[in-house]
Amino acid sequence: MEAAEPEKGKTSPVSVEEANNVMERQVSELMAERVGFKKDIALEKLAEAKLADEVARENLMFPADELYGSNWNTRWVDPFRGEEKVEFPDSCLIDCSSFVFPIDTMIRVTSKYGPRRRRMHKGIDLKVYKGDTIRAAFDGKVRIRNYERRGYGYYLVIRHPNGLETIYGHLSKQLVKVNDIVHAGDPIGLGGNTGRSTGSHLHFETRFLGQPINPALIIDFENGVPIQDTYVFRNVKINGRKSNIYTSGDQLVYHRIKSGDTLGKIARMYGTTIGELCRLNGIRPTTTLRIGRVLRCTAGENYTTRRPKIETQVEAQTEPVAALTTESEGQPIYHKIQSGDTLGAIAQKYGTTVARLCELNGITRTTILRLGRTIRCS
Repeated sequence: MEAAEPEKGKTSPVSVEEANNVMERQVSELMAERVGFKKDIALEKLAEAKLADEVARENLMFPADELYGSNWNTRWVDPFRGEEKVEFPDSCLIDCSSFVFPIDTMIRVTSKYGPRRRRMHKGIDLKVYKGDTIRAAFDGKVRIRNYERRGYGYYLVIRHPNGLETIYGHLSKQLVKVNDIVHAGDPIGLGGNTGRSTGSHLHFETRFLGQPINPALIIDFENGVPIQDTYVFRNVKINGRKSNIYTSGDQLVYHRIKSGDTLGKIARMYGTTIGELCRLNGIRPTTTLRIGRVLRCTAGENYTTRRPKIETQVEAQTEPVAALTTESEGQPIYHKIQSGDTLGAIAQKYGTTVARLCELNGITRTTILRLGRTIRCS
């Protein structure tokens, strides 16, 4: 007798054991796939980490090579001294996030950057005692270890991958040698009173492509931290030409008065106004300019006179951000705060300055930027 065929639409019964076996196989295959996927991700991250380490090592071996080229002068503080043609970039973004304050003791500034007794003081003096530990401000490579009897005394120059060079003067002892690689916070010397010094202190300089820059533009010396994680320095243009004077967004430089100088002539030279010169220096248009006096000047092609603060509640904007960020001539530009934004980064993105952003939005440099807030950028 032939076996009866199963009725259409019905399936053969499956045992519990067979179902469990099928499920175990499927789970095993799924787990194997997940393990393989995770392994691929781990290998990819490992490769990225190795590449980042190699790049970091190369940056320390050849710090800021894209700016300085093969110039590794171990004699002069200004590595381009005596060179006729030097290509200076229009601007440079400085990463200050890894900064470590160079001294461990209480911070006391004994002399600021600027004119001092008929000469320019190109750094900031910090009170230390003989034997106090002096530390590297950033990762970098030692370019100069030298001694100047009538100048820095025992001093060091370190070049950093962020484009800056830092100088540490009047040391009693140097703890590193030329071509040594150092990391931020590493001990590099001991405080002292050598060279042209009337008391034990650290002379600390920041330079960019050999040009001195006021360290107070980069570092908050009251709290011992960088003012911003990133900072943009711009090459000031005078009469349409690069001056090789680098300033921060404040665009302020100094001018030493020479024979024949007038306030009008100086104002035209630095692209500012007589009124602004008077305001910056506490003088009047009729003040007699003494030869040798140093005036603080506002310079740069982006200089604009202060405009009245616009009484607009920026946070009250209800239009979509895409509509607000129009770049049509005469139309204001807005930016919505996102994770990681800083005033410096926003200023760089929109080609303005931190001071201008603060003025437009009625805030200060230390104002906390809340996610989702909209600020005016022009």
